Amino acid sequence: MNPSSYSLIGLMSGTSGDGLDMAYVHFELLENWSFEIEEAVTIPFPPDLGEKLSKAHLLPALELAQLDVDFGKWMGNQVKDFCRQFQIKPLAVASHGHTVFHQPATGLSLQIGNGWALHQASGQKVINDFRMLDVQLGGQGAPLVPIGDQLLFPHVDFCINLGGISNISMQKNGARIAFDCSPFNLLLNAAANKLGKSYDAEGEIARSGEVNLTLFEALNRLPFYHKSSAKSLGREDMERDFSPLITKSGLSPQDTLSTLVEHFAFQLASVIKSFSQKDTPTVLITGGGAYNTYFIERLDHYLKKNWLQIDANSELIEFKEALIFAFLGVLRLREEINCLASVTGASEDNCGGTLYG
Repeated sequence: MNPSSYSLIGLMSGTSGDGLDMAYVHFELLENWSFEIEEAVTIPFPPDLGEKLSKAHLLPALELAQLDVDFGKWMGNQVKDFCRQFQIKPLAVASHGHTVFHQPATGLSLQIGNGWALHQASGQKVINDFRMLDVQLGGQGAPLVPIGDQLLFPHVDFCINLGGISNISMQKNGARIAFDCSPFNLLLNAAANKLGKSYDAEGEIARSGEVNLTLFEALNRLPFYHKSSAKSLGREDMERDFSPLITKSGLSPQDTLSTLVEHFAFQLASVIKSFSQKDTPTVLITGGGAYNTYFIERLDHYLKKNWLQIDANSELIEFKEALIFAFLGVLRLREEINCLASVTGASEDNCGGTLYG
């Protein structure tokens, strides 16, 4: 019989590439699952590691293989320090890894951060490679968070995460569905970088710009927005579809940011309106974009104020994905489904993740 109490560390290295999120979480299963984030930190990548990770998709094979091992070892050392600092003993470490390639149509999704290296450096049992089984079952291998939304936040109508990419999950006809909605910080941060800022704090630069209708409409016409099945976005999509439109527009960074925020708010509101079963749905917004006040205002505009934003503390906003990876690790240890075919389009629900140690 499975126990009902688990404490795991979840690791998340997101597409925005700013650092490693680490959360030590305690889970209890009574009638429903409950959780408590006991300790959580974000560890910035050392400059040379961050640089290599951001260019990992361009590296020759040997250098990529070396980075896989080096990154796994670095994460393991961070886990070891974290456990020592807070005097904790997790049951296991569940690591998302850093996505280098995500091309589910060709059966490929690669997250680096070598499991054996992480296991040896940390001294902990490790679970990683959560996506590949689903991809081999014909799925997108993404998003993985919705099973956590379903089991940990059952009373919320829409769970939205605004990270490098924005995604949403919700119930429809008794099944969980989820998909990526649009790019987010990947493009916003790139525009802010042109002004010497790492990001647009609270959306204030976007607020100062003007919406360019030509770019706004060109973005809305992209084929991604007309797909209705399970769909996900990767860095490749930014380079192929989105960035060329932004470059071609020739806009200032301020107007680019303003137009992007308008576009993202319009797309997210469209999804909420088309799937909502209620006049005033509840919405949980997490990820760095939750602090983009201007974006929230524009979303409110497109939803005509007919929604209720669930209060979330900064720990939940910043560490929800690390929390849910810890939870995916719990489900993997219990040999229970941790990836939903209704979300990814795979041939069946599955239990992904490779164990080390």
